[in-house]
Parts: sequence; structure tokens; C-alpha cells
Amino acid sequence: MSRPVCPKCQYPVNACLCEHIRPLSTHVELIVLQHPSEVSHAKNSVKLMQAVMGDRLRLVVGETPTDFTDLRTYLKAQTRPVLLLYPSETSQPLESPENNHEAILLLLDGTWRKAFKLLKLNPWLAEYPAVHLDLDAPSKYTIRKAKRDDSLSTLEAAALAIETLEPSCDVSPLTDALAALVRQRLDAMPPEVRQRYLQK
Repeated sequence: MSRPVCPKCQYPVNACLCEHIRPLSTHVELIVLQHPSEVSHAKNSVKLMQAVMGDRLRLVVGETPTDFTDLRTYLKAQTRPVLLLYPSETSQPLESPENNHEAILLLLDGTWRKAFKLLKLNPWLAEYPAVHLDLDAPSKYTIRKAKRDDSLSTLEAAALAIETLEPSCDVSPLTDALAALVRQRLDAMPPEVRQRYLQK
């Protein structure tokens, strides 16, 4: 039997985060292409992003080009710049030239392996410039393990990207909500398990 879910934040009622949710206003439009394996992952940060960002975030779940047919049509009709946030040997640093605060930013949500699979299965993504973030601090999403030192949760990547493209935007609604989620999850762990995550 599934646990009752809060209708507002979509987290289990006994782990409701509504008191930590504040709306974020930004000119940047975020579109998350989510690998199907992430949908039910308990530590997926996109659900928290949805609670904070509302209609400034569009989520499309899929794996193959057919799954993204409607999205591709939507993107082709846009006059705003479309950027793919994915670090690679050919990606460029994400900067904030004039008008880029109105960009559409595509993010791939999944483990590194699943995100890479999404990229390879969808060659149409190569139509859009790939950009990466210049990181100066490790991820604060300590409750989810990652194999790479430059790993960020999708929420953290989104917050940094918005901050870069739109420096006047206050991204604390995203970062504060994530901090609250991490605290909640750590507090619920047995001490010996919590210590393993704190030592990361």
C-alpha cells in the first residue's frame, strides 16, 4: 500500500516539505528530459524543482526520439536561444551575454550513464549548443551518491545555470528547499548510516 502524498509538494505526508517551498521567478525556461528510471527514484531532485518553479519548469519523461516528438516541435518553433546543459569536450562555459536570460535550457535528468544514453539515443540534441558550468564547490546533495567529483543534482545544476544566465535572480528558493530535504533525510537515518553520508 502506497503512502499518502501531499498534494502540493508531492512528497509523502510524513515528509512534507511545504513549509520550505517558496516560489522562484525567472525569465529562464527550464526543460528537463528525464530518464524513465528516475521517475520513481526517492532521491530525485526534479520533484522538488517542480514544487518551487511551477510552470517555469517543463518535465518530459522519455528515452527515444519518439518520446520527445512534441518537445522537438515546440523547440523548433522558438526564437529564443536553446542551450543543452551537458559537459563534454566540446561544450562551452555557460555565460551571460545579453538576452541569454531568456534562454531555454535543456537538462538531462538521470545518472551519468543514463544521461549519456539519453544523449546518444537522441542525436537531435546536437542541434543545440552544449554548455557546461564552471564549478567551484562540490555538490551539497550528499544523500545521493555519485561516481564523479563534478556531479551535481539536477536541481543544483539548474540553480547555478539560472544564476549565471540571470544574475539578478534569487535562486535561494531552490537551494534552501534542497537543504531542507537533505536535513530531513539525514535526520531520519540511523546515526551510523548518517555518518557515512556526512563523511562524503
